[in-house]
Amino acid sequence: MSAATQEAEAGKERLDPAFIKLAVILLAGVTMVVFDTTIVNVAIDVLARGLHTSVSTAQWTISGYVLALGMVVPVAGWASDRFGAKQVWMAALALFMVGSILSSVAWNIDALIGFRVLQGIGGGLMLPILQNLLVEASGGAKLGRIMALISLPTLLGPILGPVVGGLIVNNLSWRWIFWVNVPFSLVGLVMAWRGLRPGIPRKGTYLDVAGLALLSPALAGILYALTEVGVKDGFGHAIVIAPLAAGVVLLGAFAVHALRTRRPPLIDLRLFKVRSFTAANASLFLAGFGSFGALLLLPLYYQQIHGQSPLYAGLLLAPQGVGMLLTRSKAGTLTDRIGARPIVLAGIALTAIGTIAYTQVGVHTNEILLGLSLVVRGAGLGAITIPVMATAYLGLASGQVHNASAVTRISLQIGGAFGTAILAMILTTQLHAHHAGGLAGQASAFGTAFWWSLGFTIIAIVPALLLPARTRTPAAADSVEHASVP
Repeated sequence: MSAATQEAEAGKERLDPAFIKLAVILLAGVTMVVFDTTIVNVAIDVLARGLHTSVSTAQWTISGYVLALGMVVPVAGWASDRFGAKQVWMAALALFMVGSILSSVAWNIDALIGFRVLQGIGGGLMLPILQNLLVEASGGAKLGRIMALISLPTLLGPILGPVVGGLIVNNLSWRWIFWVNVPFSLVGLVMAWRGLRPGIPRKGTYLDVAGLALLSPALAGILYALTEVGVKDGFGHAIVIAPLAAGVVLLGAFAVHALRTRRPPLIDLRLFKVRSFTAANASLFLAGFGSFGALLLLPLYYQQIHGQSPLYAGLLLAPQGVGMLLTRSKAGTLTDRIGARPIVLAGIALTAIGTIAYTQVGVHTNEILLGLSLVVRGAGLGAITIPVMATAYLGLASGQVHNASAVTRISLQIGGAFGTAILAMILTTQLHAHHAGGLAGQASAFGTAFWWSLGFTIIAIVPALLLPARTRTPAAADSVEHASVP
């Protein structure tokens, strides 16, 4: 091959400088949004003690944030069309920053939870805009490298988030977990103001406000009820029954509305008629459940039972993120070759194997063994998401892909919110039951909570068996990645 030909080929592989500039601007703004999904985990014990509340209530600082991230996904596309992508991006980043400042000065747990939801609304608007702007700027070329860029904060979040959070809590007040977002947000705003082109608003776009007004409080009500089960130690209380009943009723009302409305619903429930789509979203829900839920239990165990500092607990969580990195990049390639089902089943098996050691935890359980188990667990979680995403669009018409992309994002985030709330409820109940047993009893309570986590992982086998044995050609897989990135 001649030097000229080699240079031409290299030029084709090279990303356009204007595209790289756009990616830097957007990633500068969104990185802390992703980190905030895990940065608070190591501070839950400190928050619960500092704000005089239970772990079951304190976990809402995670659940509320993650739930808000998911629920505003459908709003992002409408807002970008209606007001312009640059305008919405800067408004969302400013909202995230304001939520961070307010969180840092929160006077009680209720205020902190509310401000974390505000953060989540801002961050949830940004993530879809990031993807859409980069894909549009690329013109559909080099999607693999582009998706690697988009996924970078998601890959680093599980590794660096707990470590950064632990470093801050170890040396400063928990309030600095939120203050640290402010300089990054200011830099992101300046870069966006100077570097992004103003979007052109388009009239006539539609947002299903009624659906949003029904679904968001429905999920919040159910989650709140589950939280109170742990606090009240049972379901037989009005503060549990009332929000649970209201949430179920609102959820039913949303289903009726979504099926009957003549305009595009917030979530098109008719998509669930397709078996592969239903199986994929059930798998994503349980993947979020297992990933986010366990990230609540792990640092609490290390801090409350082993007496480790928040920083050390954050470092002990890093192996799970490393494990995810080991398998995530290869999962897509293997899915194209042998199909999603065997990859997902293998991922579930690894996740279960990596969780077993935690079901046996005691006061003096070897931390090296637990760290190695986390690598295995992370490898399993990393092998699940990409194959599931690749099958979510099989059997759908091209016009359904955009809505399906939003649903897959929502499923993963809602799974994370429910996983955190339910495992916190189980842990709180078990801690109450083993209160008289001292530190050994508390360790047993954590072991029981991890048994539940293992059980939920095993349940994921059911939707995984319903996934197609084969997926699609690599070219079609590119279009899937175009549609949605976890």
